Amino acid sequence: MTTPTIECDVHFNRRGRGGRKVLAAGAAPSSPPPGRVPRVAKLMALAIRFDGLVRDGAVGSYAELARLGQVTRARVTQIMNLLHLAPDIQEAILFLPRVERGRDRIVLRDLQPVAAVLDWREQRERWNALSRHAARS
Repeated sequence: MTTPTIECDVHFNRRGRGGRKVLAAGAAPSSPPPGRVPRVAKLMALAIRFDGLVRDGAVGSYAELARLGQVTRARVTQIMNLLHLAPDIQEAILFLPRVERGRDRIVLRDLQPVAAVLDWREQRERWNALSRHAARS
């Protein structure tokens, strides 16, 4: 009588810093793409998330968000102003290419004047100029 042998790929995942190792069947997960997500893309996602929390009533106000996040109300306002951008610009910001080295090409300070414009057509013109300039830099 022979002993059955089972062959399969396995990998170990760590659950957080100093966490326990977890054995998982299958090939190891692929490594993330090189580079980092631009800060302004993270802020755009944060603005969308914050808006959802306020709309759902999980957080009472932007002032409460500021208190919970230990930032100023002015900083929360800067982040939330990104929601005034046209939807296609918001999407473009969320999907900006990863930064592989150096500084981000588009920063929040660049977007504040664009978000302050009420007309989406004008916003798009300013966004296109900004993104063209950033691509050349």
